[in-house]
Amino acid sequence: MKILIVDDEKDVEILFRQKFRREIRSGNLELVFAFSGADALKILEETDPPQVVYVFSDINMPGMTGLELLEKIKTKFPQINVSMISAYGDSDNYNKALNSGAKGFFTKPIDFESLKKEIQSLMA
Repeated sequence: MKILIVDDEKDVEILFRQKFRREIRSGNLELVFAFSGADALKILEETDPPQVVYVFSDINMPGMTGLELLEKIKTKFPQINVSMISAYGDSDNYNKALNSGAKGFFTKPIDFESLKKEIQSLMA
């Protein structure tokens, strides 16, 4: 299962690789990283259909925001599940994300146990 993590903070990659070390090693999970919304769309467009089945995106990014990215993904690739993450658990972003088709909404610091459960539900 291929997952795309989108965040403008590059240290997120180290954190995710650490938290999903076992799943990556077992071959059950492949993590791909994009550091902007535009990069994320390029990765999704590399193959038709995209190999990515789940996108986990930060909301607050320079250029294209996570909410803008969510809309583009849901328009072009409606089969891809998307969850959003925000440093702020404000209800405005939460409502916008879910109304735009997000599967889930996480706040920083990420509860990796909840995220793993969500990913496992997609693998079932």
